[in-house]
Amino acid sequence: MATVVFLRHARSTANTSGVLAGRSAGVHLDESGRRQAEGLVERLVEVPLRSVVVSPMTRCAETVAPLVAARGLSPVVEDDLAEVDYGSWTGRAIKDLVGEPLWKVVQQHPSAAVFPGGEGLAAVQARAVAAVRAHDARVAAEFGDRAVWLLCSHGDVIKALLADALGQHLDSFQRIVVDPASVSVVRYTDTRPFVLRVNDSGRELGGVVPPEPGSGDAPAGDAVVGGATGR
Repeated sequence: MATVVFLRHARSTANTSGVLAGRSAGVHLDESGRRQAEGLVERLVEVPLRSVVVSPMTRCAETVAPLVAARGLSPVVEDDLAEVDYGSWTGRAIKDLVGEPLWKVVQQHPSAAVFPGGEGLAAVQARAVAAVRAHDARVAAEFGDRAVWLLCSHGDVIKALLADALGQHLDSFQRIVVDPASVSVVRYTDTRPFVLRVNDSGRELGGVVPPEPGSGDAPAGDAVVGGATGR
């Protein structure tokens, strides 16, 4: 299995508008978001990406555009990494949604939350995890277990993926913070996922690349007893 860089799209015009954009058309990166997207080229310069997989939302395509241009990669669009379908909540102001009875369910018991006319968060997690596992298997089969690939998706989708990787119930996923343009990294193995980074907005990411095997290393799917020793 390979290593996956989970990238939330850079800041969009919707992120600062106080509106739940969801799958609304015409949501683009704002000026800050465009700078964040350009900055990804340097942030990931030491990471030999083998594949880039993106949500079909425009803001995700715009986020990875400078990176894939610099690497000569063609992004793979994956519908199952799309933003949550918030149904009739789409386009509404967050301040108005806070008073809805469903708001408390989303906050306290998200596994039971189903958006009116949209989808449930449990279904979002199921589709996203299945998509990541399928693409991870594809990349590992083609490039080997030390391969690294990137997916660009959305806050709630990535939080659901991280909850799964951490072995947490979906009802705990609201404890995870995923900022625009932040990176979280998961290394999948046959035994368990290893979560290497969460909500990382720093600049240097070379440390997420799997090292060459050493004579004293534990098997790939085992945790190091006593803690990782570094390289």
